[in-house]
Amino acid sequence: MLPFFDLEQTLLSGGAMLALFALFVIIFAESGLFFGFFLPGDSLLLAAGVISAANPEAFPLWAICVVCFIAAVLGDAVGYGFGHRYGRRLYARPDSRFFKQSHLRAAEAFYEKHGGKTIVIARFMPFVRTFAPIVAGAAAMPYRRFAVFNFTGAALWAIGLPIAGYALGSIIPPEILDRWLIVILAIVVALSLLPTFIHGYRSNREEIHARVRSRGRQGAARPLSEEPPS
Repeated sequence: MLPFFDLEQTLLSGGAMLALFALFVIIFAESGLFFGFFLPGDSLLLAAGVISAANPEAFPLWAICVVCFIAAVLGDAVGYGFGHRYGRRLYARPDSRFFKQSHLRAAEAFYEKHGGKTIVIARFMPFVRTFAPIVAGAAAMPYRRFAVFNFTGAALWAIGLPIAGYALGSIIPPEILDRWLIVILAIVVALSLLPTFIHGYRSNREEIHARVRSRGRQGAARPLSEEPPS
């Protein structure tokens, strides 16, 4: 039900261990590897909670929370270590498919404004959460201080969102949840991806408007085809 990954199908075809492993890899990558900024962490955590409510024995909530919490903490710790050692070099790295300077600059600006709290707040901000630990490492934040924010943010995000998804799934009657699970997951994913699209639009608003104006001018300048003689 996610853009490139179906957690429910993974659970049904490979079992809980494979689904939990997939959760760990995605949450770990999005938390601290700079090329993981495009991964749908919020959607995945919420969807995991909803699926757990529909299949509590096959996909227990406690296991989801433990795996995701560990993945989030380790991911941020790796991101911090990478930033501490190589972070300043990223500022000279050109844009690529898996790296955008604008995301790194946005995380840096957010860090300069909010300090250590960025590690907690950024957990709920697409793109910024991937680069926040890297920026903290590059800025030489003391690791003990970083670890406190890391554990706090991971608990609120990697445990809080699955619980929220589970609570949502528990409110819905079982017969409706079983029948309309795919539709419910689609709505949850769409709502959780909305901030990502808004952030993307705001970050590239000028470029988008410039392209629209350029196409408009090209269309207006295109000569009208002459009508064939009657």
